[in-house]
Amino acid sequence: MMTQVETMVHYDNGYEDEYMMQEEEWDRDMLLDPAWEQQQRKTFTAWCNSHLRKAGVQIENIEEDFRNGLKLMLLLEVISGERLPKPDRGKMRFHKIANVNKALDFITSKGVKLVSIGAEEIVDGNVKMTLGMIWTIILRFAIQDISVEETSAKEGLLLWCQRKTAPYRNVNVQNFHVSWKDGLAFCALIHRHRPDLLDYSKLNKDDPLGNLNLAFDIAEKHLDIPKMLDAEDIINTPKPDERAIMTYVSCFYHAFAGAEQAETAANRICKVLGVNQENEKLMEEYERLASELLEWIRRTTPWLENRTPEKTMAEMQRKLEDFRDYRRQHKPPKVQEKCQLEINFNTLQTKLRISNRPAFMPSEGKMVSDIASAWQGLEQAEKGYEEWLLTEIRRLERVDHLAEKFRQKATNHENWASGKELFLSQKDYETATLTEIRALLRKHEAFESDLAAHQDRVEQIAAIAQELNELDYHDVAAVNQRCQSICDLWDKLGTLTQKRREALERTEKLLETIDQLFLEFAKRSAPFNNWMEGAMEDLQDMFIVHTIEEVQSLIAAHEQFKATLPEADSERQAILGIHNEVQKISQSYGIKASFINSYSTITTEELLNKWEKVKKLVPQRDSALQEEMARQHANERLRRQFAAQANLIGPWIQTRMEEIGRCSLEIGGTLEDQMTQLKQIEHVIVAYKPNIDKLEGDHQLIQESLVFDNKHTNYTMEHIRVGWELLLTTIARTINEIETQILTRDAKGISQQQMNEFRSSFNHFDRKKNGAMETDDFRACLISMGYDLGEVEFARIMMLVDPNATGIVSFQSFIDFMTRETADTDTAEQVVASFRILAADKPYILVEELRRELPPEQAEYCIMRMPPYAGHGAPPGALDYTAFSTALYGESDL
Repeated sequence: MMTQVETMVHYDNGYEDEYMMQEEEWDRDMLLDPAWEQQQRKTFTAWCNSHLRKAGVQIENIEEDFRNGLKLMLLLEVISGERLPKPDRGKMRFHKIANVNKALDFITSKGVKLVSIGAEEIVDGNVKMTLGMIWTIILRFAIQDISVEETSAKEGLLLWCQRKTAPYRNVNVQNFHVSWKDGLAFCALIHRHRPDLLDYSKLNKDDPLGNLNLAFDIAEKHLDIPKMLDAEDIINTPKPDERAIMTYVSCFYHAFAGAEQAETAANRICKVLGVNQENEKLMEEYERLASELLEWIRRTTPWLENRTPEKTMAEMQRKLEDFRDYRRQHKPPKVQEKCQLEINFNTLQTKLRISNRPAFMPSEGKMVSDIASAWQGLEQAEKGYEEWLLTEIRRLERVDHLAEKFRQKATNHENWASGKELFLSQKDYETATLTEIRALLRKHEAFESDLAAHQDRVEQIAAIAQELNELDYHDVAAVNQRCQSICDLWDKLGTLTQKRREALERTEKLLETIDQLFLEFAKRSAPFNNWMEGAMEDLQDMFIVHTIEEVQSLIAAHEQFKATLPEADSERQAILGIHNEVQKISQSYGIKASFINSYSTITTEELLNKWEKVKKLVPQRDSALQEEMARQHANERLRRQFAAQANLIGPWIQTRMEEIGRCSLEIGGTLEDQMTQLKQIEHVIVAYKPNIDKLEGDHQLIQESLVFDNKHTNYTMEHIRVGWELLLTTIARTINEIETQILTRDAKGISQQQMNEFRSSFNHFDRKKNGAMETDDFRACLISMGYDLGEVEFARIMMLVDPNATGIVSFQSFIDFMTRETADTDTAEQVVASFRILAADKPYILVEELRRELPPEQAEYCIMRMPPYAGHGAPPGALDYTAFSTALYGESDL
């Protein structure tokens, strides 16, 4: 009777037996490749005999010797170490079938489901079924339990071969057939574990027969592995039988199973070195980014500290535009780089703590505090630079206004003084008649009145020149030269005036006829003329204002001036009446002489022209003041528009800061919940950026309109910028802190409940609620948790949680301290023990041992950094793995 199970092959241990899918090859055509069949016969027969010889039994013909089931049951007892049911000793067919069924039942009881293999085929000597059954036994008892790096059975055995043969030239194990044809893979396995048995460097890839026979002979003689393969069969077969190769290779695995301890040790070292190499890359990246940022700050700060003013308003405006470009284009990426640099530094320190490595100390001058100090200096220079720019622009505006005013007054005065020196120097009184002398004397009196009236103008010109000197006007030399010329001429005119008066008064005693009317005309027309000239100057005077109130003040003054016009018109008519009176007297008394007023150069036509000009300038002044009033109203609208936005944005930024603070101090949710909430806040912040940009645009319009104050808001653009940059930095830092806490929690195995308890304790003792405990608060927290603290012990703990002696303990440092002693991390002693295994218990290790046991990259890393062994009895080139291991964990000065 045939016993047969028609299902796929599975094992009770949970591993899915993919390699049993090969059984389908038999099911397709019930045929087996003749070359493969021959190789399997030899290999399986030798494998069975390697176990049956322990019971003093051998087989010669695999399909014949297992037909009665007796040797099959004996084989299973030897390889399993268990007793099978007592066999039937009869020679009848049903006795044989019963014995084979007992063997098959035992195989099934080990978790193997047999496919298409029945007792009758074995009893009938079916070669295919017999070989399939033996292969199933080999898989179950020789290959299934092989496990390498979370792979098992065939994959595990293949990975084991690849790991062991990786360092050897001309060996590339990818399968269990053609990869073994040249024999080098077998020789590499032997040399890896027993280098004393053969010299791999002398092997030739072109001599597969010699390589295979050498490996088979050494394995049989020194490793107690019977010769299961035939070298000629392997060479002459295009694709050797995979099962035969796997069966033979599994014998090597079991023979060298003891060497797996060294491989485990090597894996541990590779892990430790990999962590160290990754940390070194992060350190190098930090150094590079810190150097670049500090170099940018070093180049930018002198530019911001340069206070050399330009000579013109246009050049200063260009400086202001350059500064705006810096604030909008050049600085924001650097703010992000600075923030990212701090995040990278914190992440690196967290990884070092988690891997039990010493904290990273950047190069001198590249600490986070150094960068923050340099950045603070940059922002201080930036703030002072902007204030200086605005002050300098105001100064230049004031200077340009004063310079134009100086030029106008100087021109008017020079025009008035033109010819006065010649006039005062002439001696016309020597040949003049009495009437002419009197006229000359009165004319001189009128001139003195005119001169006195110009005294204020000269003083104004000198005062303006002095103010231009104080304001450092760029063309002050020309101003001083012109002012000096005016003052010198003024002094000279004063001297000449005094001398001429004295001469006229001497002559007056001789000459008594005076024309009273001309004299009266001269006395009244000169002040009136001066008044009109002053009025024209005032009406044409340039003005600069910044508020509506200042414009209103100018309008009020102008209205007061217009109120004086009727009185001035009365004076004008009175002066013209004097002239008319002269004409009337001349006509009344029939005087024929041509009357010329010798007391004054002012004519009635000049007075009329100036009066018409004054009347024309009054409405022009009205129009200019109204235009200025409209401009100030526009500026006021800009102020209100800016204030409306700033009064919304400022509190919004403060609210987001408070949300971030509350989120970072919450206890109820998980860290992932906090991270989600912070990410949402970050999204809201990023989406709010257009409001900041719009406010920047309004601020630019205000500056371009030269508006420098705003009574409608306490917020300045600088306040908003600083608040916005602080908000961006705070959200980035807070997210990084939560990420660091998650990393620490996962690495240390901290539950969410523990994290909440840590946060609750931390918040309770954080008296100032600023996210950090002071030293006394931290001491009180430790005492409340049961720590018996002396000064020495507390000082030691403070060195762990506050290595920079800042006087505060952050939440991350608090978590690191609370979880430090329970962390499951590699130690220096474990790494030393692993190296000792690779060195075969020697206190030193050789270069060739490192290259044989470790992957090439890690081996070269150790060779470059491991110091020479200084002990006695070591061969040349011996390396000190103990000093190297302790240096990895900061326990030595290496």
